[in-house]
Amino acid sequence: MLFARRMSLKDSANFCRRVGTGFKAGVDFLRLIDAESRYGSNRQRGVMADVGASLRQGEQLNVAMRKHVDFFPPLMIAMTNAGEVTGTLDRTLIAMADYYEERVKLYREFISRITWPLLQLFAAINILALLIYILGILGSSTGGQLNDFTGLGLRGGSGVLKLYGFVFLAGSMLAAIIIGFRKNLVGVQNLIPVLYKLPVAGEALQTITLARFAWTLALSQEAGIGPIKAIHLSLDATDSQYYQSAKDDIEQSIHEGKSISETLHQTGVFPEEFITEIGVAEMSGTDAESMQHLAKQYDVRARSAMRTLAGIASGLIATSVVIGIVALIIRMLMNIGSMYQEALQPI
Repeated sequence: MLFARRMSLKDSANFCRRVGTGFKAGVDFLRLIDAESRYGSNRQRGVMADVGASLRQGEQLNVAMRKHVDFFPPLMIAMTNAGEVTGTLDRTLIAMADYYEERVKLYREFISRITWPLLQLFAAINILALLIYILGILGSSTGGQLNDFTGLGLRGGSGVLKLYGFVFLAGSMLAAIIIGFRKNLVGVQNLIPVLYKLPVAGEALQTITLARFAWTLALSQEAGIGPIKAIHLSLDATDSQYYQSAKDDIEQSIHEGKSISETLHQTGVFPEEFITEIGVAEMSGTDAESMQHLAKQYDVRARSAMRTLAGIASGLIATSVVIGIVALIIRMLMNIGSMYQEALQPI
């Protein structure tokens, strides 16, 4: 399905929490999956019904989920497989629920912090549109054209449409840049090391990415997944082809008997501080528990980093609004001043 929508973070968290908790309490697994066919969107209910049908035919959950790889997150499928192999499916699903819930919290916190500046921007655009529309009405009612106080050359309904068209074009360009970066079009993610060098914002971006990596690595180790597969999943969780490009080097290093910290160091894409913390976790002798502790540390850092990014985004939006309004007022005053100056000149 070309436009099929993957399971959202919130739905993933709820699914893992309900099934994991129910399975741990001893509820029949097939009944749990059948119950899932009553939750969510039409597509989600249909997928869960298909998964239930596959389970009735004797298939494992991860096999049934793989039939819908365009819906279930790859990490969830891999963790489900590991949980079934190791006999810890209930714990694995509950841990996955914690992971997805943390990501939902980070996302919501970011959105909540930039909502007010976005509302200000929305209000400023619509006030400007109203002013442009009024200029057109006043001009037509007097039989001539009223002076363009805004200096934008826009009047009436057509001017409003042009303004909204410009805003839509600017928004589309911004969205295209974000999508192009995520899809790594023309290798744009090679600029990631440059972005990380940006003051404040660069460190925040890197911290959020490393938090995803640490969480996934901790979950993988707790589920008993081998080191190569665990690191591959963790690299995929970064959503960055810059990090994912290191997969082949990592596989070779692990086959050579090197530790995870040595392997990550060899890739050249991870900061020394993070590699050192991974090394300390390995030396503790309890990799899974130590990695969980490290993941929680980076989760705290990621929250702080998300607040930093939200603050930067809010500041940029608010500053743009203020500069735009001040520039418009100055331009209007200058136009009004020049109009009076012309009116006061002797005939």
